[in-house]
Amino acid sequence: MRSGLEQILETVEHATAPQDMQSAIEALRDAFGVNHMVYHWVSAAGQQYGCGTYAPDWVARYLERDYLRIDPVVQGCMQNFQPQDWKRLDWSGKAQRAFQADAIAHGVGRQGFSIPIRGPNGQFALFTVNHDADDATWSAFAQRHGRDLILIAHYFNSKALEFEPGRSPPPAQALSPREIDAMTLLAMGYSRAQVANSLSISEHTLRDYIESARLKLGALNTTHAVARAISRGLIVV
Repeated sequence: MRSGLEQILETVEHATAPQDMQSAIEALRDAFGVNHMVYHWVSAAGQQYGCGTYAPDWVARYLERDYLRIDPVVQGCMQNFQPQDWKRLDWSGKAQRAFQADAIAHGVGRQGFSIPIRGPNGQFALFTVNHDADDATWSAFAQRHGRDLILIAHYFNSKALEFEPGRSPPPAQALSPREIDAMTLLAMGYSRAQVANSLSISEHTLRDYIESARLKLGALNTTHAVARAISRGLIVV
């Protein structure tokens, strides 16, 4: 699954238009084995863009009935910075219960995990994973995949922002000299122990360098980070 995720994210990275992201989110849905995945963003100018796997008739109904006003998922994510498990949101109101019943009738699963994203100049987005599963199964899924899903959400948002009119993509974060050394040796096939020995540092310190580089590169794991560093010309092997 890990290599499959890397390939899908590479597809997102090389997308040249918003439509290119639809096939990626469908592939991600299949890779994670869930019913639906949805990415929806609102630019600073109020422009909206979305890609996802909900049925078209449900999307149209959602817009027609202006469910945005009462959707507990949207409200919960606008009020919080942390990922929101749908089970922990407030569905107690009459309007919210009717909305949930309507959503389920249109193929939306009872379980959901939504990640709020706040971009520059007031941009707001949501990345949602939706499924039909019992509580225990869903809890285990969220615990196992939550970290990857958060990274994927920000990955999608970073690419979507490139399509915002008049906006230039942000410059890539530079790697420190030590991070470059560590990533270069890993790219050359050195083991972590060999890298730490070559740099005269502990393996614990090396882990800190690798994790820092991974986060700067927006990579899923060390292998992905090395590949992205090479493709961006940050390291030369």
